[in-house]
Amino acid sequence: MTHMRRTFRVAAAGLLCALCVQTGGQAADLDLTIGYLRLEEPAHPVLSGLDPVPARRGIEGAELGVKDNQTTGGFLGHSYALDVVSLAPEALAADVAAAARDMLAKTRVVVLDMSSEAALAVADLAEAKGAILINAASGDAALRGASCRTNLLHTALEDSMAADALMQVLLSKRWTKLAMIVGPTAEDKARAQSYRQAAQKFGLKIVSETTWTFDSDLRRAASREVPLLTQGFKSHDVVLIADAHDDFARYIEHNTWEPRPVAGAGGLTAVAWAPVIEQWGAAQLQSRFTDMTGRAMTPRDYAAWAAVRALGEAVTRTGTAEAGALHDYLLSDGFELAGFQGRPLSFRNWNGQMRQPVPVVNAHAQVAAAPLEGFEHPRNPLDTLGTDQPESECHAFGE
Repeated sequence: MTHMRRTFRVAAAGLLCALCVQTGGQAADLDLTIGYLRLEEPAHPVLSGLDPVPARRGIEGAELGVKDNQTTGGFLGHSYALDVVSLAPEALAADVAAAARDMLAKTRVVVLDMSSEAALAVADLAEAKGAILINAASGDAALRGASCRTNLLHTALEDSMAADALMQVLLSKRWTKLAMIVGPTAEDKARAQSYRQAAQKFGLKIVSETTWTFDSDLRRAASREVPLLTQGFKSHDVVLIADAHDDFARYIEHNTWEPRPVAGAGGLTAVAWAPVIEQWGAAQLQSRFTDMTGRAMTPRDYAAWAAVRALGEAVTRTGTAEAGALHDYLLSDGFELAGFQGRPLSFRNWNGQMRQPVPVVNAHAQVAAAPLEGFEHPRNPLDTLGTDQPESECHAFGE
């Protein structure tokens, strides 16, 4: 089995603080090792190499989460460690299973940074029963739907959450007629389907749709090819791009036949996190991450940070590192996590998805944060984003 292992440990200070009062008990020494199991993604060929994927994307977000946990936990005598195993992209399913079994033998809380298929296979291992697995990578709706598992929670955005956030913003601007360009990959097609469902949910209309088929060097040909591709679109307000790998979207803006804003990939986009987010203390989180890593925080880093911080918060509030008690607390109404997004984050107790605001940004600034004012929900406005409980196909959490 080909893998790299790195363990990150921070010593705990045996001090007491006001948190002892908040947790309702005395400080007690607790040690929690959080596993981080990554199946590296194969490099996807893209037209531009301007945005390379950081080698330790996700891992460094988790490391910052451990540091933040220690800031609070140290006063309570709690100590946190991160055990990282990163498997090469060519690793077989048996390699992933073996690494997961080895990790679960040492810790009952593991962050998964891998595809939805691999995450589901880990969740179904006999050794994973009763553990807490947190998906910090895949937005696949099936993991929160028919294929949900009670031991698998999610800090990665569900794809439909991002799509709903984008549609809320477009609707608020009265940009209701959309022309969509869909990339050629399976992931692009899944992204397009999430846009179709979100558009229908909020009453927007996709008036034209075409598939991206060009394989020419758009660094030279974009001004010629893109106008021809978009010339036949019906009257529209926005060009919506389903490009899951950020392959061709950068070449669409300012090259369309009619001058229209671009959304989806490129232009206006809905993401879990972006360097342009500055409100609600986000700038402080950004700067701490940059100081630690020398780069900007990505959505994958944020999902990993949130996963580790959620576990730390649960340990602080319950005074235990036992997985069953932590799982129950994470899914309870009492759990909240300050996520630097203006609203507390929590987990949906019917499918394990973390509720969170979704920033809608362009390259230079945050344009909005969904849910927008006026989009109400009887339980929580954040549940206007993504699959709501009445529509959920996840039944495992109700058993």
